[in-house]
Amino acid sequence: MRRSTGGLHLLEVSVMAASKMSVPLAVVVVLSVLLTGATHAGPEMDPYKILGVTRSASQAEIKKVYKRLAKEWHPDKNKNPGAEDMFIKITKSYEILSSEDKRANYDRYGQTDDTQPYGGARYGHRHDSFYFDESFYNFPFNSKNQRDFADNKYTLQFNQYVNDVVPDSYKRPYLIKITSDWCFSCIHIEPVWKEVVQEMETLGVGIGVVDVGHERRLANHLGAHRTPSILGVINGKVTFFHYAVAKEHLRQFVEDLLPQRLVEWVTDKNDLQFLSSWHEFNKPHVLLFDQVPVVPLLYKLTAFAYKDYLQFGYVDQGLSETANLQKQFNINTYAPTMLVFKENIDKPADIIQAKGMKKQIIDEFMSNNRFLLVPRLVNQKLFDELCPVKQFHRRRKFCVLLITGDEETFSFGNHAFLSFASTNTKDVVRFAYVYQRLQQPLCDIFTQNKDSAEASAQVVILERRNAAGKALFKPVTAWNGSEDDKQRLLEELERLQKDPSILVHDAMLPELNNEFASMFVIRWLYASYDYLSEVIDDILHNNWREMMPLLSLIFSALFILFGTVVIQAFSDSSEDKQTKPKAKDGSKAENGSPGTSRQEYKYHFHIFMIHRVQHLSSCFQAFCSFAVDYSRPPKKSFVEVTELTDITYISNLVKLRPGHMNIVLVLTDASKNILLSKFAKEVYSFTGSPTLHFSFLNIDKHGEWMNTLLEYAQDAMQIDEDDGGNHKMDYTGYVLALNGHKKYLCLFKPVYTGEDPGSKSSEDEGAGSGGRSRSSSRDDHPPRRSKRSRSLSTLQTHHKLDRLALWMERLMEGTLHRYYIPTWPGLDKITPSK
Repeated sequence: MRRSTGGLHLLEVSVMAASKMSVPLAVVVVLSVLLTGATHAGPEMDPYKILGVTRSASQAEIKKVYKRLAKEWHPDKNKNPGAEDMFIKITKSYEILSSEDKRANYDRYGQTDDTQPYGGARYGHRHDSFYFDESFYNFPFNSKNQRDFADNKYTLQFNQYVNDVVPDSYKRPYLIKITSDWCFSCIHIEPVWKEVVQEMETLGVGIGVVDVGHERRLANHLGAHRTPSILGVINGKVTFFHYAVAKEHLRQFVEDLLPQRLVEWVTDKNDLQFLSSWHEFNKPHVLLFDQVPVVPLLYKLTAFAYKDYLQFGYVDQGLSETANLQKQFNINTYAPTMLVFKENIDKPADIIQAKGMKKQIIDEFMSNNRFLLVPRLVNQKLFDELCPVKQFHRRRKFCVLLITGDEETFSFGNHAFLSFASTNTKDVVRFAYVYQRLQQPLCDIFTQNKDSAEASAQVVILERRNAAGKALFKPVTAWNGSEDDKQRLLEELERLQKDPSILVHDAMLPELNNEFASMFVIRWLYASYDYLSEVIDDILHNNWREMMPLLSLIFSALFILFGTVVIQAFSDSSEDKQTKPKAKDGSKAENGSPGTSRQEYKYHFHIFMIHRVQHLSSCFQAFCSFAVDYSRPPKKSFVEVTELTDITYISNLVKLRPGHMNIVLVLTDASKNILLSKFAKEVYSFTGSPTLHFSFLNIDKHGEWMNTLLEYAQDAMQIDEDDGGNHKMDYTGYVLALNGHKKYLCLFKPVYTGEDPGSKSSEDEGAGSGGRSRSSSRDDHPPRRSKRSRSLSTLQTHHKLDRLALWMERLMEGTLHRYYIPTWPGLDKITPSK
């Protein structure tokens, strides 16, 4: 921004100077200034120079050079102080050149993701190879074509969210911002959002932006109904951010999204227990030594990404309880150190140490140590990764599988197999073992003699041919762990390397059982816990009125269940007390007398009780709906109704407190007295709620405001489709429930019922809800017509609010449709024209 501002300043100086010099000379000066600014804004890194390739190099050449340079400058092999920075530049250069889009963007504009603040062609409007800074011309609105680069880069669509974000959220959390084109509050959080995005993205957190105006479907799917909103997605679950938008709060929010026991604290007291659990979890164990008293967020995110492959522990070097661990493994206290332990808990299998570990280096370190030397096949996913399907002849992978048991008699042979596998140096051979008791269908295919297989272990070499389960295999030898067994297996592996056709048997392998799959009850408990925590979170942070439908449903179901139990208990007790009917009563029943049998009494009793339970449940549901607001009866014997004018507009609507609503009656000068009287009767029972305010709007003075409001509400204008828009809309008797904080309204449309005690019929009282009389077209008897017209008009106006009380009940239940608007109409719309 500083460069672009300086460029504009120089441009102004050049134009001022141009008035004193010739026109050609002024043009030259302006062009030189623009070209100089473009030169200074150029990229700081040239990926072609870093990799040492030409601009016409193919992808194969770039990949070959990258592999050579990556091995040469890898920090673990190159001890040069600048090796780490050079390795990062090489990786970044390959990332740019290996992507066709990024490479084309660099070739065309000379910019990379790190050097373009607004992204490629979005930097500004291009006119004859010159760039003009959009911030000089634009207002700070998030319009689609002029939105900030960060929003364009991370914009999400519904299909992208479902197909990409949700599956990826099981490996890393996502931070998503909900915004819109006319969101003024979004501008205030933009600096904090940019800073958080820059930090979180380097740590591996996914970033997304949803524009409500263009992705309404995705916003509704996420449950986001206000802007701006920030939410997190992890394991497919959506969690909303409810606190002040600050960098520290958002960082803590991302950390709270992660599961609690991802990283275990390790000291001198529990180090052996932690490292020895490799056999139970069938995973390598990672230890991070650092002097920070809390687990770094980058380490937690790494633990979440690789939770299916590794167990993670943290050692605080500042504690005295970890001194023996540091001494045992000779840990350097000046830089964080990461160790990986596999089957040997006394010596780490791999180690990495560096100041300020980068995510790329940590990911590569974890990927290279995902499996034990000899892992146990516990599910199909692990089997697919250890023994992949054959794809090309040069990439054939063979698996040496030990079929054994978990009894003590097999322990010697299992240790001997592990010792043999640890000496293997061939990349095309993987070693694994399987317990026959837990994977019986797979073992039955490989074992030739099922009776003897249970007494001794068996070694099989196999190669998977396709994803459907076809595999080639050869049983090698019965395995006891002796030197002869090792020699025979070594000879077979040498033969296999020369001639893969020795695998003479083929079979269709079944899918492996998931040995770590939790029981149904445990999964149900976890799901119930997640649901309850989500409900509690909604109760704590949402409006009680919005929770009423759910609470009403729960209590209604409990009440119906309780009523059913009472019915059953009552019917059983009545059957026990019922004596044998007298013969006289029996004879009357046979002769068709009006007496009723016991079964008929029982049937009618059941019907009666079911109706009573349904009636009571509906009453109880209504009671739950008003539990919050009806906790206090009306304090006054009258309804306080204020007029909505330009004086009360701000306090009664725009700056209305969260959770409060203003119920506004729309009327005219002629219908004011009639409608206000009826309005007060209908809403009097709701005046006990401290969150409701009552007002009226004179449509004769503020009709323009009403039209503007309904235009903002979009589908709210579908009020009178039958009229075809040939006459001016009559809003008399309409009631608006306005929520100033959440910016939505609920609309009551007057319904004329004609239920007046003194009227003859509803058809004679009026022909429609618009207040027009059928007799208005007659020309005879003018005095009588005028008197009857006024009577009908008054009667119809009085009945326009007949169903307002029912509508208020639905409003309190939260079941009415809400019309969201981007902003309330301005004061110029509410101020009457003079």
